[in-house]
Amino acid sequence: MADHQRQRIHPVDLEAGHPRPTTPLVPPGSSFRSDKGDPAAAADRRPPHRQPLPPPPRRVAAPLPLPPPKRRRGCCCRFLCCAVVTVLLLAVLAAAALGALYLVFQPKAPRYSVDRLSVSQFQVDPTLTASARFDVTVTAANPNGRIGIFYERGSSLSVWYHTHRLAQGALPAFYQGRRNTTVLGVVMAGQAQLGSAVVAALRDEQQTGAVPLVFRADVPVRVELGSLKLWTVTSRVRCDLVVDSLLNASSQIKIKASNCKFSLKL
Repeated sequence: MADHQRQRIHPVDLEAGHPRPTTPLVPPGSSFRSDKGDPAAAADRRPPHRQPLPPPPRRVAAPLPLPPPKRRRGCCCRFLCCAVVTVLLLAVLAAAALGALYLVFQPKAPRYSVDRLSVSQFQVDPTLTASARFDVTVTAANPNGRIGIFYERGSSLSVWYHTHRLAQGALPAFYQGRRNTTVLGVVMAGQAQLGSAVVAALRDEQQTGAVPLVFRADVPVRVELGSLKLWTVTSRVRCDLVVDSLLNASSQIKIKASNCKFSLKL
């Protein structure tokens, strides 16, 4: 009965709240600051800021190998080789054709000569201008048995004393048959301006009886092979002459030396 009396139940005022504890939560002498009350302290207690690690490098897949380009050089080389082979083949065929024609026709160069030269006029006036007129006999021989020669218009004949052209003329157009010799008489005339030194040298050579002259001829011709006529070429003739006189007009000039050369200009 006595114990029951000792244990008394104290009433609790619910509206007044919980009773405050009499014992302090923080021991005396210790300092405590609330994180809400001190921002610096709260910041010190935050975990240290760590730099984010860079992402690992992405592995890029190696590019696939490109297909090899089409070789156009091979086509060009093949075309060039075909062109070269074609040209060589044509050259061989042309050479074979020319060789066959040579064996069949056996061509020979025509022969030319100046057989006679006469002066119908040659005088030098006080201005040292020489007026000359020559009658020239030219012989053309065709030794070929299967080749004919057409001498066409447009020829040029001239007589020179050193670098001075004394007279000029032309051959008539004619046809020279196979194994034929043609003698042509040509009249040549002209004027030339001579210097005093040239006139003096001409007189000295006149006294010695050896006057050098040059006869030149450029004649367009066409060669006839059987019934085939080839293209036109230029026949060039140069005859180096030595005559005994030149200043005596109306006299026959004796040709002491003659050397003629023939060539073709394609």
